[in-house]
Amino acid sequence: MSMNRERRRQAIKVLLADDDPNILALAKFNLELDGFDVVVADDGHRALEQARSASLDLIVLDLMLPGLSGLEVLAALKADEATMRIPVFMLTARTAPADRQAAVEAGASGYLTKPFDPEALTKRLLDFCGEGGESFGA
Repeated sequence: MSMNRERRRQAIKVLLADDDPNILALAKFNLELDGFDVVVADDGHRALEQARSASLDLIVLDLMLPGLSGLEVLAALKADEATMRIPVFMLTARTAPADRQAAVEAGASGYLTKPFDPEALTKRLLDFCGEGGESFGA
């Protein structure tokens, strides 16, 4: 996709939290190609630390993380005034409707399943931020 949107807008700062180094590398590479400023975490505790210490625009969070699960991280983020307004997108291999429902009820703004198309992830996040020409939505 490589939209080179960094020339047209300030970089969107996103946290990617996943315990799979291949997923982190793939998603980080593709998001950075489109001008995102990306920070990464490989477990739930680091994700929560990064979310609290970095000034983030978005979080992409796996459900199955070591330490704290994605749902535990999401619940902590939504309970904290400093992070409660950051949109969180779940990116997970869990495809069951109950998992999706639990994430939405916990406050997730979107739910994407693995395997995923890196360009589709980028487009989805840009669309959510109003950079892709579509309205906000999960």
